[in-house]
Amino acid sequence: MEEKLSSVAKTLTPSPIQQLSYLAQRCNAINLAEGFPDFPAPSHVKNAAVSAIHSDFNQYSPRRLLQQLIDQGDEVILFDPSYETYDTCIRLAGGVPVYVALEPPHWTLNSDKLEKSFTDKTKALVLNSPHNPTGKKFTKDELEIIAGACRRRDLIAVTDEVYEHITFDNERHVSLASLPEMQSRTVITSSLSKTYSVTGWRVGWAIAPTCIASAVRNIHIKITDSAPAPFQEAALAALSSSPAYFDLLRKDYESKRDCIFNLLAKVGFKMQFKPQGSFFVFAQLPESCPLTDVEFVEELIKQAGVVAVPGSGFFHANSSADYDYRRYIRFAFCKSEDTLAAASAKISGLVDDKGCLKLF
Repeated sequence: MEEKLSSVAKTLTPSPIQQLSYLAQRCNAINLAEGFPDFPAPSHVKNAAVSAIHSDFNQYSPRRLLQQLIDQGDEVILFDPSYETYDTCIRLAGGVPVYVALEPPHWTLNSDKLEKSFTDKTKALVLNSPHNPTGKKFTKDELEIIAGACRRRDLIAVTDEVYEHITFDNERHVSLASLPEMQSRTVITSSLSKTYSVTGWRVGWAIAPTCIASAVRNIHIKITDSAPAPFQEAALAALSSSPAYFDLLRKDYESKRDCIFNLLAKVGFKMQFKPQGSFFVFAQLPESCPLTDVEFVEELIKQAGVVAVPGSGFFHANSSADYDYRRYIRFAFCKSEDTLAAASAKISGLVDDKGCLKLF
């Protein structure tokens, strides 16, 4: 029956991150691969969900989430490396992802590369900031470059701002929609998942101009209908959290970032860029390491019982990158203090007399 599958279905493969998470479970390894918190969600958010269930908010709820805005053959600009789901969603809608490589070590946007990526078929641009997997927060100058391109070429910008409250070093998130003339051409997407540690609830939202929001609702109701009603009620409580909650959130995650960043630097990784936001550290293998990112992750699982993600899974074949993308490893630090301490002990146990990992 395999020949009955659509051409798109034949191209889809299991997510590398999901595969590594399954492997972590089988091997009883510490999972620093998948970006889910392993500590409790905030009590006031969980209590709101329970209260909503008891109050019978259990039926259909308003439909408000994002769906595709592209037609067959439309091109969509993505920044490379990028979260793997964007590519799949665009292709499923019949679109063509076009990748513009960010330049290491600070993952800088090159305006010339961006300009060369546009064609007559370009319809939209996707921006994820703070950025997964690198932890980059796009600068105001970079946002101005992107906004200028969208205005000149009449493009729709779709922003993934799921890490908007997880920024570090006293920096605050700036939405592309806040720039001149961008509110009318930007679809902002976000969710409860990261800020409130409820990745399994699958509740998110889109903020868009009226005509786009209406089209999104009409498409969404025919595909997935609606998000769970009790969790939407809980979302209202979550979004009403006090400023102190967000301040503590940033402080806690900044401490976790520093823990993993300093550990990786200590054991020999090239740590030229400190994450400015998100859940992740994108570490570069030392020049002396003969292993690829995939080989390194395999050895890390076998010898230390710690799972990370090979960086190559976030890079794409038609990217404009001119560097070796097989030299990066993504570590998630959205874990409890106990988990991070255990991972640190296991990784530190693999260093030689010179303080470098014996894996290489």
